[in-house]
Amino acid sequence: MAQAQGCVIIPVVSKIDSPAARVDEVKAELAKLVNVPMSDVLAVSGKTGEGVDTLLEAIVKKVPAPRASESASEPRGLIFDFSYSTHRGIAVYVRAFDGTFKKGQSLTFRAAGKDFIALETGIFTPGETPADSLSTGEIGYIVTGIKESGVVAVGDTIGITKGSLPALPGYERPRPVVWASVYPESQDDLPLLRKSLERLRLSDSSLSFEEESSGVLGRGFRCGFLGLLHLEIITERLRREFNLALVVTIPTISYVITRTNGEHEIIYTPAKFPEHGDIERIEEPWANVVIITPPGSVSVLVQLLYEHEARTLSSETYQDSRIKMTVEMPLRELMRGFFDRLKNISSGYASLSYEILPERPADVVRLDILVADEPVPAFARVVARRRAQEEGENMVEKLHNMLPKQLFTTKIQARVQGRIISSRTLSAMRKDVTGYLYGGDVSRKNKLLDKQKRGKKKMLERGRGKVHIPEEVFMKMVRVED
Repeated sequence: MAQAQGCVIIPVVSKIDSPAARVDEVKAELAKLVNVPMSDVLAVSGKTGEGVDTLLEAIVKKVPAPRASESASEPRGLIFDFSYSTHRGIAVYVRAFDGTFKKGQSLTFRAAGKDFIALETGIFTPGETPADSLSTGEIGYIVTGIKESGVVAVGDTIGITKGSLPALPGYERPRPVVWASVYPESQDDLPLLRKSLERLRLSDSSLSFEEESSGVLGRGFRCGFLGLLHLEIITERLRREFNLALVVTIPTISYVITRTNGEHEIIYTPAKFPEHGDIERIEEPWANVVIITPPGSVSVLVQLLYEHEARTLSSETYQDSRIKMTVEMPLRELMRGFFDRLKNISSGYASLSYEILPERPADVVRLDILVADEPVPAFARVVARRRAQEEGENMVEKLHNMLPKQLFTTKIQARVQGRIISSRTLSAMRKDVTGYLYGGDVSRKNKLLDKQKRGKKKMLERGRGKVHIPEEVFMKMVRVED
């Protein structure tokens, strides 16, 4: 990406003080990657300071000085990060592309359309140090005083209020692609969870959430994330910074649905997936995945990629015989335990990075789980059509093993597009209604058994035969492993 933008790249090998460092090998790999002579690859150690002076000199020498627009008469900058504090509100970190930012100016966020007065400008040394102004090419911060969530976004342009310069190109409002429900283990913590999410969104506008309710798990929030790492970071911060005990459900992705009447809809929860007769087209996000693995696990990796619907784009062998593979796969499949299985087959030596691609047509179906002929919305899944049978059987078997017996026979079924694809029967809890009898005519025993049978039938007919699914069963079925 940096090469495509024409940016200057300074390749650097770090941690050269480590006993396990392979400096020459890594230098050769980097030189090949960025297409420069091996002598241009620098080597540094943050621990000992070796090579740091050379690196700083190279930055000054090779990176071109910033250039302002010839017609720029007003300030314009790019937001690359921001922070929040209780007394100052949001402080945006900016690079000034044009003009000069000063304290007291009336500024605006171009994408959000929010105006504010600059309460303070400053630079990093490396802490925040107030300065009179930020000029073209400088990097610093501007204190906004804003205490609303969802206003500031990385990539937005900051400029003078009612200014004439257009926004800097390339910004798009972040759209969540991974969704998961977050519930407090104790409903008493719901206000704290809401406050914590709002606090996190002040410093991370890409986080979105809305309140939802579950019959068993209670009230919680359906949260949207930019990816799996984003989900992991947010949930970990909720646990550590706010001391919350959470139930996090299995993550899902957003699907773009085209209905038969031509309407488009974005679905991010399986329970809201339309009936199959109302769907004209389904699209799902894909991912470009780069995998680096030892040579001994390549054959098993190829099979793993096939199982996860991956398409191999390229393969490259490094000097140390490691293999780099670039593949594309549905984001849905990447989330289906792919990284854990990759680590397993490579004994922990493989690494993975990915970026999300635009949506492509998807062949997926909604899998419903029925208990006593009643669908359980929390157990619904969206799965690949080719794996629906396997997924259905696994979920039915798992629930059959965990669900306690009821007073009546209970059917546990998996349904896809109105058709039952898997079924198990949970036998009724046996209550011994004849235990107090001894000897005598067997007809007395038969009468009591018939009466019990009629009672169970009547209970089902009157709708009293609803199955109670214990909370611990719900949690095991829907939560993601920590």
